Amino acid sequence: MTEHPSPGSFHQPPPAEPEPQSPKKRHWLAWLVVALVVGALLLPILHRAKKPATPMGRGGPGGPTAVTTETVRTGTMPIFIDALGTVTPQQTVNVYSQVTGRVLAVNYREGQIVKKGDVLVEIDRGPTEAQLQQAEGSLKRDTATRDQAGINLKRYQEAYAEKALAQQTVSDQEASLRQSQGTVQNDEGLVNYYKIQLGYYRIVAPLTGRIGLRLVDPGNTVFSGSSTTIATITQLAPITAVFSLAEDHVPHVQDRFNKTPDGLVVDLYDRSQSKKLATGKLLTLDNQVDTTTGTVRLRALFSNDDAALFPNQFVNARLQVDVLENVKLIPTIAVQYNGQQAFVYVLGADGKVKLQNITVVNAEQKDVAIEGLDTGAVVVTSNFDRLADGAKVTVAPAGGGRGANRDAQDPDAGASPRAPTR
Repeated sequence: MTEHPSPGSFHQPPPAEPEPQSPKKRHWLAWLVVALVVGALLLPILHRAKKPATPMGRGGPGGPTAVTTETVRTGTMPIFIDALGTVTPQQTVNVYSQVTGRVLAVNYREGQIVKKGDVLVEIDRGPTEAQLQQAEGSLKRDTATRDQAGINLKRYQEAYAEKALAQQTVSDQEASLRQSQGTVQNDEGLVNYYKIQLGYYRIVAPLTGRIGLRLVDPGNTVFSGSSTTIATITQLAPITAVFSLAEDHVPHVQDRFNKTPDGLVVDLYDRSQSKKLATGKLLTLDNQVDTTTGTVRLRALFSNDDAALFPNQFVNARLQVDVLENVKLIPTIAVQYNGQQAFVYVLGADGKVKLQNITVVNAEQKDVAIEGLDTGAVVVTSNFDRLADGAKVTVAPAGGGRGANRDAQDPDAGASPRAPTR
């Protein structure tokens, strides 16, 4: 049976399904999103590109470079030969006991500066004093015997002169007298020996210097001939340093040493070569070349009044062998290298720099002696990484500009290693 809707009711059809989007419409939306993202990224770049370029000295690439400069000057420069050395005391003494006995007192402090003649250690001298007394008694006895033999000999000689005594008796008495004289001489030597031995019971400093750590204490017994050290004393003032030079330098050094009455100057620096420790004079050269190293040892003398040098200390020695007179000097940081060729940037009157090749004669720390420039020329000492031949520059005030004198403050920035000392 077919059902019919009742009057007044409305018949609703089923909802229609949404139509699917076409592939072309989805692709268009994706490209739109990509375009918006790219535009957002490019907008700041395009905005910065419209800004005007700032000058070079202000941090941009468009204007002249700010640099610092120095003027070529005429002066003198010492020539040094560098070497490695060791501080060596002139005298180091190991003190031993020359007698046997018990230690009564130790009169020094560890590390103390002792003077020559100071009493370091006292040893019990009682047994030797008794032996000395015994030897002196024997000497008196044998002296009396000798004197009596001399008196008898004189009496026998007088009797022999009167033919009252045989010649044999006189000869026997002469031999007896000589025997007594030998005995007395032996006793005298023994007395002197014990007196000398008594002096060894007070061990004194044989030189002025610094004493080492204490090696014996009161109450211990020390023995004559033992290898045990009582104390070690090292002379500190004056003191020497021994260093080695290549044999190629020896003829020149020896010639200058013979022609310099006051002696060649030697400076000593610490391990980092940043602090000068002492200045002294060359004392002597060794008498032969070390064939294993091809070097010759030299010894220099230093007063060391301030005790800056310590025995066996490692030092850097600088031996002054000559002085260059009236040479052109510029700062070391002004010299640049293109391979083996040294050059500088010379500032012209038009405010531009010119690349000028030079010859380095000698280099010493902050200054370089050169050839190829005239006195009064102005050379650039900073910002080499921004310079080229013919570049326009401005001179920054000394110490001014955060980047202008960067190289002047740091000699290693933008600069090649200095040429070796000739």
